[in-house]
Amino acid sequence: MSDSDPIIGIDLGTTNSCAAVATGDDQVRLIPHKGGDPVIPSVFAIDDRGQELIGHDAKRQGQLNPRNTLYATKRLIGRPATDEVVSRVQRSVQYRIAAGPGREVVVECQGRTLQVHEVSARILGRIRDVAAEHLGFPVRRAVVTVPAYFTDRQRQAVKAAGRLVDLEVVRIINEPTAAALAYGFGKGLQERLLVYDLGGGTFDVSIIDVRDRVFEVKATGGDMFLGGIDFDEAMVAHVLADFRARHGIDLSADPVAMQRIRDQVERAKIDLSTRAEVHLAVPFVTMTPQGRPLNLEMTMDRPLLERLSRPLVERTLEIVGQVLAEAGVGTHQIDQVLLVGGQTRMPLVQERLTRLFGKPPGKGVHPDEAVAVGAALYGWSLRASSTEKLQLLDVIPMAIGLEQAGGLMHVVFPRNAPIPNARAVAATNSAEGQTELVVRIFQGDQARTERNDLLGEFTFSGVRPSAPGEVRLEIQFEVSVDGILSMSARDVDSGRLMQTTVRVAEG
Repeated sequence: MSDSDPIIGIDLGTTNSCAAVATGDDQVRLIPHKGGDPVIPSVFAIDDRGQELIGHDAKRQGQLNPRNTLYATKRLIGRPATDEVVSRVQRSVQYRIAAGPGREVVVECQGRTLQVHEVSARILGRIRDVAAEHLGFPVRRAVVTVPAYFTDRQRQAVKAAGRLVDLEVVRIINEPTAAALAYGFGKGLQERLLVYDLGGGTFDVSIIDVRDRVFEVKATGGDMFLGGIDFDEAMVAHVLADFRARHGIDLSADPVAMQRIRDQVERAKIDLSTRAEVHLAVPFVTMTPQGRPLNLEMTMDRPLLERLSRPLVERTLEIVGQVLAEAGVGTHQIDQVLLVGGQTRMPLVQERLTRLFGKPPGKGVHPDEAVAVGAALYGWSLRASSTEKLQLLDVIPMAIGLEQAGGLMHVVFPRNAPIPNARAVAATNSAEGQTELVVRIFQGDQARTERNDLLGEFTFSGVRPSAPGEVRLEIQFEVSVDGILSMSARDVDSGRLMQTTVRVAEG
C-alpha cells in the first residue's frame, strides 16, 4: 500500500454517518452520497425480497418494514446481552434484540441473525464504496471516530467491523477531539475549548487545550444513553398518552403505527428548532373496535417540547459541570464552546449553555460534518509524506482495572489518565504448584467490579510451580493511541515473558 493511498475520515454515528477526505493545504472534501447529501442515515434493512438496503433506502422503507429495519445499533455495539442498556434499547425499537454466542448481543432481521458489528460493517462498507466511486480509486484505510465514552470492548468492535469489509481502521479517535481538529487545524490557535457533542444517540463533553498543532484533552465525560433519540422518545410518550386519553387505544404494540409516529415526531422536533408551532398528523394510524379508521392529529409547540426534554438538557449540563470540576477549570476559563451533533440546534440547548458560560456557543464548526472533517484531517496528517503532523493527547474516559479479593476494583489507569499509557502491576502466585494466573479486567468508575464493564478474562500460562507467594510477576498494561488495551506478563526473577491468552468477556 503506497503513501499516496488516501485515508478517509468517517463519523460512524448512531443516527447518521458522514465521511470526508483531506487533500492537503488544509482542504477537506465531504464525500457526497446519492443526491449530493454527505450525511446518510445509519440504517440497515432487509426487504421482503431479501435485498439489503443501507442509508436513505433503508430509512425510506422503515415505516412499512419496521421489524426488519435496524437503526440506533451503535448503542448496542460491544455490549453483552445482559447489559441494562440492551433492555432499554429493546423498549424503543421495533426489531428484535437477542443473546447470541457467548451471550453477546445479536439483532434479528428477516429471519437472519446478525452480530451488531456486522451492521456497522455494512454501513462502513457502503461509505467506503461511495468514497471510492467519488475519488476514482480504491479506499482501503480510514480514521473512524467514536464517542469519547466508548469502552475498550466497543472500540475493539469498531475495528472488527472495519476488518469485515477489508477497511483498515488505522486509528480510532474520539468525536469531540475530531470536532476540535475541524475547528482549530491550521489556525495557529492558543485556546481552551469545550466541545459539547449531543448527537443522535450519545452525549460527550471534552475540554481540549489547542496549542497550534497540539490538541490536548484535559478531561472528558458523557452518557452513552443520552441523545436525540431520547428527545424523540419523550415526545413519542406524550403523543401516545394523548391519543390514549382521547380514544382509549394504546398504539405502543403496533410496530407500523409506532414507526410512523416516530418519523413524524422526529420531523416535528427538527421543525420546532426554527418554528414556534407545528402540526403533527398520522392519518389512518389505527382502527376503532367498530372498524372506523382513526387519525392521529395534534399541535405541538416549542414550550411543550422544552418541558418534555428539559430533564435531558439538564442532565447534559450536570455532566458539563463534572468535567469542568475534574479538569480544574472554571466556566470563565473556556475560550470557546463548540456545538457538535444535530440535537445542539435546539434553542433550549443553546440558551442554557449561554447562561452557564455567560456567552453564546461558537458557530465555528458544522454540527453534522465537523467530526468527519476532523477525522479526515487527522488521516491526512498520518500519511508519511505529510508535513502537517498533528499531536493528539487524549485521555481514558473511564477507569481500567482488575478484580481483587471481594470483587473490588483495583484501578490501574484512573479516569482521564492520558493515552497512550503503560503501567506495571506486581502479582504473585497464590497456590502451591500454580502454573496459570487468571486476571479479570474491568472498565468503569464504580468501586465494585460487578457494576463495571467486563473487558475480558486474561490467562497467563507458564508460571513456575512454586510455594504460594514465591513467584514474583509483573503484569504490563498498555493503552494504545486508539484507547485499546493490551497486556503481557513476565517473571521478574527469570525475565521470562509469559504467554498471554485472552478470553473475550461473555457478559
